[in-house]
Amino acid sequence: MVCIRKATVDDLLQMQACNLLCLPENYQMKYYLYHILSWPQLLYVAEDYNGKIVGYVLAKMEEESSECHGHITSLAVLRTHRKLGLATKLMSAAQAAMEQVYGAEYVSLHVRKSNRAAFRLYTETLGYKIHDVEAKYYADGEDAYDMRKQLKGKSGGHHHHHHHGGECCSAGADAAKSGEEVRAQRA
Repeated sequence: MVCIRKATVDDLLQMQACNLLCLPENYQMKYYLYHILSWPQLLYVAEDYNGKIVGYVLAKMEEESSECHGHITSLAVLRTHRKLGLATKLMSAAQAAMEQVYGAEYVSLHVRKSNRAAFRLYTETLGYKIHDVEAKYYADGEDAYDMRKQLKGKSGGHHHHHHHGGECCSAGADAAKSGEEVRAQRA
């Protein structure tokens, strides 16, 4: 059983390790810290029953533009845990939080033109549309699709109800406690 839950500061090193393993776009730890300190509600991890992080989504709000919108900075799932729908669940949790916590009107992301699997996930499963093409967006010179997905956003106003379906396998307190126990055993 893999559990989707909000990330904590304690998760950042494992998130970075997962990123290094999965993706060519890598970040310094201070960038992960910047995200979790600025938008703690938007970072989610997929954790297996051993307490190992097997996927994550790193996201933020772009508040400087005219429309309030979210942006997916990075999404990864370990190869050993693909095809379980984890990427979809991680994305859905982040998108829901953008909408509910910040009233985001839409969410944007960049994807490599050659990354067919990711492109299909975003277009077919998650309902993103190509907004633009950014030439040579990636360090190695590859173009990116700049994609967007409309959220209900403004129409519903800021609904601050925090019932994220993504919280954890079992009910809140127990999940938190078992996490602590797992950490204690590993320590």
